[in-house]
Amino acid sequence: MALIHLEHITKRYFIGTANELTVLDDLNLSIDDGEFAAIVGPSGSGKSTLMNIIGVLDRPTEGQYVLDGLPIDQVPDQRLSMIRNQKIGFVFQSFNLIPRTSALSNVELPMLYARVSQKARQSRAYALLQTVKMGAWASHMPNELSGGQCQRVAIARAMANDPPIILADEPTGALDSHTGRMVMDIFHHLHENQHKTIVLITHNDELAEEAERIITIEDGRITGERAGKAARRIPDAAKVMEAAR
Repeated sequence: MALIHLEHITKRYFIGTANELTVLDDLNLSIDDGEFAAIVGPSGSGKSTLMNIIGVLDRPTEGQYVLDGLPIDQVPDQRLSMIRNQKIGFVFQSFNLIPRTSALSNVELPMLYARVSQKARQSRAYALLQTVKMGAWASHMPNELSGGQCQRVAIARAMANDPPIILADEPTGALDSHTGRMVMDIFHHLHENQHKTIVLITHNDELAEEAERIITIEDGRITGERAGKAARRIPDAAKVMEAAR
């Protein structure tokens, strides 16, 4: 069953009186519940715009987006933030952690918006940090953490409200290969053990090969799809946590 369904999606930006830039051009895409999909393409292909639409951060100019059975074009703007908060966990290349705010408070933030009680959100935030082997750093600020540690905090934050979808935009782009491997192992653990739907946006073909399905986008159109390796060798939960030390 399609959790994410985009039909005839076009996105245009007006750049002058008589000019417009078409970034997505009549794009069709479905991603099933529990699938691990990678969207790949060169810079300027439309990946980021597609991510913004999937993540309900932007609306298409034309076409329909149905997210978990809900037609997004029928949802008023004031409800979109609630949908993002409950349905999608975001992981970005730049981490997007709040400075001068502890790792624990960063993970708590989505639950604060969801009006979870202080006691419940602190307990869950700490449990999530322990899951990504960051419990010992709960009181540390982002500037006291390495890039890999920041990204693990960001993944914990993405899981705060237990969303069905994790949307990861170049999540290893700012990390060295060893730390990037650790982050990808955590994604595979979430996919295989918690049955999360993972959508990975990347320009890295090697990284994309780890997904179940690889979708190629060029000039705003899907130009191909192929099966990925799905990384069946990914370690179990205990090994993932050991690798994260």
